[in-house]
Amino acid sequence: MASRMAVMPIDRAGTRHPQAEACARCAVRSQSLFGALDEAGLDRIHTRIEGLDMAPDETLYARGGDGSALYTIRTGVVRFERSTARGDRRIVRLAGRGDLIGLEALLQRPHADDAIACTPLQLCRIPRVLLDELGQDEAALTRALMQRWQDALDQSEAWVADLATGPARRRVLRLLLRLTELTEPGQPIWLPRREDIGAMLDMAIESASRFVSQLRREGLLSITGPRSARVDRVALLQAIEAQDRS
Repeated sequence: MASRMAVMPIDRAGTRHPQAEACARCAVRSQSLFGALDEAGLDRIHTRIEGLDMAPDETLYARGGDGSALYTIRTGVVRFERSTARGDRRIVRLAGRGDLIGLEALLQRPHADDAIACTPLQLCRIPRVLLDELGQDEAALTRALMQRWQDALDQSEAWVADLATGPARRRVLRLLLRLTELTEPGQPIWLPRREDIGAMLDMAIESASRFVSQLRREGLLSITGPRSARVDRVALLQAIEAQDRS
């Protein structure tokens, strides 16, 4: 579990709470679960939602842990890990800006995976009991939750189709495309460690390192920091198209 995280209740704009203006300016407000609520609905929630800040490699929640809350990712990338019967680590999904995670809490089920910060994170923690209460009166919220379930299912299916099967180079290219989708336009992507790439794509660390070096030589990928890189998206899409034709 993450410890000593900065926690501050988020009030609506117009109150005296110092987070009020930050909430009003939130870049993912329109994408968030509560974008479906009207003004009266918003009045009921903000003092019960907490803002969390996390550092890279901190654990937000652990597999099997109590699912008492959901989380909206305001900035950053989260990875979901689990271990196989042999003890091998697998990264089974990534989530980023605007995504709602911890959906198991809606059914009062324990978390299915470890959720770990890949980058610095800003999240909003939404208590399950708050959603239970709002769901009784807010039909729009129920529809929004159903859409989030479908989005999570679509992401899981896409992960299997694009990143768990097929030629190794194609899987690496598709991973880079997914990372660009999780990143604000114009910003560097989070570049996973080679062992993380191996855990995502079920390949040896040596193979992951070789493909990253190859893409750097091709000019498709340029390193900007220890865990960040820029991607030539046009060249990336062309490379994926060429790989799909081969």
